[in-house]
Amino acid sequence: MSNPEVLIRKYSDRRLYDTAASRYVKLEDIAQMVREGVNVRVVDGRSGKDITHLIFTQIIVEDAREREIALPLQLLTQLVRASDKATHDFLTWYLNSTLDLYKKAQDTVQTRLSGAKSAAAGPLDFVRDLLSGFTGSSPATHDTEVEALRRRVEELQSRLEQRDKPARRAPKRRRSARKS
Repeated sequence: MSNPEVLIRKYSDRRLYDTAASRYVKLEDIAQMVREGVNVRVVDGRSGKDITHLIFTQIIVEDAREREIALPLQLLTQLVRASDKATHDFLTWYLNSTLDLYKKAQDTVQTRLSGAKSAAAGPLDFVRDLLSGFTGSSPATHDTEVEALRRRVEELQSRLEQRDKPARRAPKRRRSARKS
């Protein structure tokens, strides 16, 4: 299921109107929607031109001004220098790839953190679930599988012991020398 899309119209008086909620919104409201995973599209009220990138840039600038945080100067310098389309396209691809990797890393950390919490809460249950994940079985069938493996190991062990025992051989007979 994809995230919902909200259409925002920007009017000439600089007001932003959320067409889905039928209300005027501020930049902070749009920023919160984006943080919540809503796909926001902003269009010029008169021309219908998509100006989402301009509004998002404005949100970033306002955010940096209010929180006294900003993008690294080196990155901003490269963005200003990226006046040709090829450089702009590359930077866009690079930033998107980097942010995707960051999101995947965050998701992995969250997954492992929740796994660690469950392991701390019930270590035996965690190990049982872990083992059943490897075998694809439930804990009930897991016990019978373990017992079958134990029997198989004992059988193989006894075979090895039998093989390692020196075989009883009949005493060697001396061959008599035959005279021809």
